[in-house]
Amino acid sequence: MIVHLKDFMLFSNTLHLLKFFPMVRIELSRVEGDFGFEAKDSNGHTVRMDTSPETGGSNFGVRPMQMLLMGLGGCSGIDIVLILKKQRQEIVDFKTFIEGEREAGKEPSLWENITIVFELTGNIDPEKAERACALSMDKYCSVAETLRKAGCNLTWKCVVKSA
Repeated sequence: MIVHLKDFMLFSNTLHLLKFFPMVRIELSRVEGDFGFEAKDSNGHTVRMDTSPETGGSNFGVRPMQMLLMGLGGCSGIDIVLILKKQRQEIVDFKTFIEGEREAGKEPSLWENITIVFELTGNIDPEKAERACALSMDKYCSVAETLRKAGCNLTWKCVVKSA
């Protein structure tokens, strides 16, 4: 069998990435009424989801589309904190406020516009915080990129407060 260097490098890079991004497995079970689901990841973490009472749900959990916005906040928040910690910035508090607007009159109804406000409190250089937010939103956050590729308009703002 002849293996070309180019093919070996591709295989080697794929194996390297699999170490950091293994296959994800989620188990979803209906546990409450008609639409109350509980999702569990391979580490045993659980999340509850439901639809609105207007569409037959019982308010058992988060709406799946709202969970996508929560994922955006978590993904970008992790990026921002990691970047600022490397720069030895002291973060005392971190909040993210996200507002989203979905397409009207369409099925499926995708996120059309999302606005994010990152509110950081601590001994933080505002320029470093702004740069960390930009790096997350424009380069590192996989959820943001997924939403952008789906046609969503993402805007954000960084607010720094002293402790």
